[in-house]
Amino acid sequence: MYFRIDDEVQVIAGADRGHRGKILKIDRKKNKLVVEGAGRVWKHVRKSQKNPQGGRLNKEMPISASNVMLVDPTTGTPTKVGVRFLADGSKERFAKKSGATLGKIAPARAAHVTKK
Repeated sequence: MYFRIDDEVQVIAGADRGHRGKILKIDRKKNKLVVEGAGRVWKHVRKSQKNPQGGRLNKEMPISASNVMLVDPTTGTPTKVGVRFLADGSKERFAKKSGATLGKIAPARAAHVTKK
């Protein structure tokens, strides 16, 4: 899963299909994401010192990472994410539709340097 916090994604399946928002939280073990404005539910909360009024809270719940696609920064359309090694041996994410870079994810390593 090559998502990062603050990436813009589009929901492609489920009740919030078509919704775009930023990733707020990632749970890599459960393969779930919390997307801003997507997966909203009502949570009923009892009165307590922490929440003196009680009542119903509207909050975002995690959705499966397979139900979202990253939005390509150049074209603004949903795209798959690929990984490639650069000439200096560092690893980067890229948008498969346009080939645009999405940032480095690993520092340069001698084993992956392309020799000329």
